[in-house]
Amino acid sequence: MIYEGKAITVQALEDGIVELKFDLQGESVNKFNRATMAEFQAAVEAIQGDSSIKGVVVTSGKDVFIVGADITEFVGTFQLPEEDLVAGNLEANKVFNAFEDLKVPTVAAINGMALGGGFEMCLACDYRVMSSAAKVGLPEVKLGIYPGFGGTVRMPRVIGVDNAIEWICAGAEQRADKALKVGAVDAVVEPAKLKDAAVATVKRAIAGELDFLAKRQPKLEKVKLNTIEQMMAFETSKGFIAGQAGPNYPAPLEAVKTIQKAANHGREKALEVEAAGFAKLAKTTVAQALVGLFLNDTELKRKAKQYDKQAADVNLSAVLGAGIMGGGIAYQSAVKGTPILMKDIREEGIQLGLDEASKLLGKRVAKGRMKPEQMAQALNAIRPTMSYGDFGNVDIVVEAVVENPKVKHAVLAEVEGHVKDDAIIASNTSTISITYLAQALKRPENFVGMHFFNPVHMMPLVEVIRGEKSSEKAVATTVAYAKKMGKTPIVVNDCPGFLVNRVLFPYFGGFARLLGMGADFQRVDKLMEKFGWPMGPAYLMDVVGMDTGHHGRDVMAEGYPDRMADKTRTAVDVMYDANRLGQKTGKGFYAYEMDKKGKPKKVVDPEAYELLKPIVLEQREFTDEEIVEIMMVPLCLETVRCLEDGIVESAADADMGLIYGIGFPPFRGGALRYIDTLGVAEFVAMADKYAEFGAMYHPTDKLREMAKNGQKFFG
Repeated sequence: MIYEGKAITVQALEDGIVELKFDLQGESVNKFNRATMAEFQAAVEAIQGDSSIKGVVVTSGKDVFIVGADITEFVGTFQLPEEDLVAGNLEANKVFNAFEDLKVPTVAAINGMALGGGFEMCLACDYRVMSSAAKVGLPEVKLGIYPGFGGTVRMPRVIGVDNAIEWICAGAEQRADKALKVGAVDAVVEPAKLKDAAVATVKRAIAGELDFLAKRQPKLEKVKLNTIEQMMAFETSKGFIAGQAGPNYPAPLEAVKTIQKAANHGREKALEVEAAGFAKLAKTTVAQALVGLFLNDTELKRKAKQYDKQAADVNLSAVLGAGIMGGGIAYQSAVKGTPILMKDIREEGIQLGLDEASKLLGKRVAKGRMKPEQMAQALNAIRPTMSYGDFGNVDIVVEAVVENPKVKHAVLAEVEGHVKDDAIIASNTSTISITYLAQALKRPENFVGMHFFNPVHMMPLVEVIRGEKSSEKAVATTVAYAKKMGKTPIVVNDCPGFLVNRVLFPYFGGFARLLGMGADFQRVDKLMEKFGWPMGPAYLMDVVGMDTGHHGRDVMAEGYPDRMADKTRTAVDVMYDANRLGQKTGKGFYAYEMDKKGKPKKVVDPEAYELLKPIVLEQREFTDEEIVEIMMVPLCLETVRCLEDGIVESAADADMGLIYGIGFPPFRGGALRYIDTLGVAEFVAMADKYAEFGAMYHPTDKLREMAKNGQKFFG
């Protein structure tokens, strides 16, 4: 053994060839944490000091190669002063440079995922041999940063500027065939032949068949483009990338600028340019939010996995109530491999559900994501029925009938009589208390909420709601089924609106208040979209449906009368009474026309403004900043209350629920991260400016205490 650590070993293979193996003890994956980096330096020094070594093969002892840097260390690291971040990056790059400068040929044997720092390690090798089952990429932009271990320097010099910009700015994982095509790897082989192929490549380099020093040289030099070629490549890219990324995600554009600045320098100076830009991005609130988002998502997945031990198997499911929602649920279950019964009391409901599932499957086939025979298989896994004939074999039933407590009570009591005693019954209610609905059941311990978001196939979140009598087995089985469907489940405790709708309706309340004081709904929409929401509140109401919003508001007002009950006639009342329900009736705040692709396109409708005139009780002028604050304060405060009331277990759960459930701007990290970014004391002061607007704008005592003590929700 030439070197032995807890993450890396170096041992002799044959004929002077050594294997540098990454195999981080106690972890399921390899990653570049501080300990691994220290061992990497020691391993390189050991190789440098052994004159008998003629070549190096870099391998992994795990199913992945290296997944990248240890993101858990980013939180603390990114708090360091900018100059310390620059120094740290340059120090790390000295190790990669020392490895790249070894006097012997080096080959990476990429057996699995090689992402971020893991692929930058591969780029420091002279040759890269890749398993046909592996994937590579530089996904750092998804964390609000760009590659910091030489990726912006080596990548353009290995695969060309255009390809490098595409790989780095998109941050996508690339399959072996694509990597080979652009020259990111030198060979692709079957997994079983990988190590032998890597050793064979080293032997050819040792024998002089391959000139490894010539292969290495371009990585040490300037980019081989003249001034005109550089201008064309970079200026065109900058315009396109800026348009794609938008103003709220600076990392992709900064990556292009960094590659451009470094293009006329050799490796050492180019790495200095990279380190300076990396540190600048690491200090942004966007990077801190996106890193937090990644860690929150990881924690969410860990929690969901813990339920696996208590979950019962779901081999057959059922959905009650077809239509668009039922069809979406049936599609999602079938396409992910769980057969499902789809029951409705009407033939037209069944047909609507089947049409929805068929349409979604057809789109997958059209995009090449599914073969026609797979579509047929998925459709066959959806069994339409108007009776309870086969319900005795069902493991879980999702009730998705109309949002009416009486109807739900009747349907739930009925279905309970047709399923086996240990079958789980879940309600896809969006607002009605699970504890209340459970009153209709003889076995309330088998009952939970399973709230899907519309459209089911696109929205990643499922709220699993624990009622007062819900058993852990029922919760666990529902979580496991949601995961099996490809969804991200968050377990929340019961209350009106649960997490997402409880938080969303105060946001709509802020919107109603603005319109009542003369604000233009189009202006509000534009400002909130600029803030980062996928659509403004008026447009969102039109998409959700004014009838749904009207009903939900009444439920929330009954649940939280102190702050959500408002007897004032609002814009939603006006639209609802005029049967302007949004996209479903062709008119709401906006009117809707079909575009060339058959999708509804919003257009301004002067009639909407006429209808809204009577609800304007006073005319006030607002700055753009005030409009955003009036919208965001009640949403954020209700999120705080959900955490304080124990509806969600953690700040991470709350923020992820809003990002996955209602499209809270990811680059802001969620409502509680947003409060942290502003500063808790600053947020409380902001809310106090609008104290006259009522309890929805009043910070909780605990939040005031946090502000006083300088506390945060994260970190």
